Amino acid sequence: MNTENTKAQMRKGILEFCILSLINEKEMYVSDLIDELKKGKLDVVEGTLYPLLTRLKNGEFLSYRWEESTGGPPRKYYQLTDKGKLFLAELLNTWNELTDSVNLITKNNNPANAPENSFQPNN
Repeated sequence: MNTENTKAQMRKGILEFCILSLINEKEMYVSDLIDELKKGKLDVVEGTLYPLLTRLKNGEFLSYRWEESTGGPPRKYYQLTDKGKLFLAELLNTWNELTDSVNLITKNNNPANAPENSFQPNN
């Protein structure tokens, strides 16, 4: 099993939640989102972000406004809609329940705490 693939899938699963959480704090431009995600150690490229933002906008969770830029084309700033705020609240609830469950289940299963040679994966 590929560990990197599993880690990537886990990150993808929480990306939508992280994006909505960031935009909830303040309206954001795509490059601002990418910078904030990188600060949180979630490296995301525009090619991943734009389709997700479009899907969230089409789902009426996000809206946007255009703002003129002094250094190029106008910028699209995203903000949460009322529906998006409700959706984010549901995701936060689910996240808290999920992390509580995972922490409860895994608290005694940390491989770093296991005796040496106690884990023998099947080849």
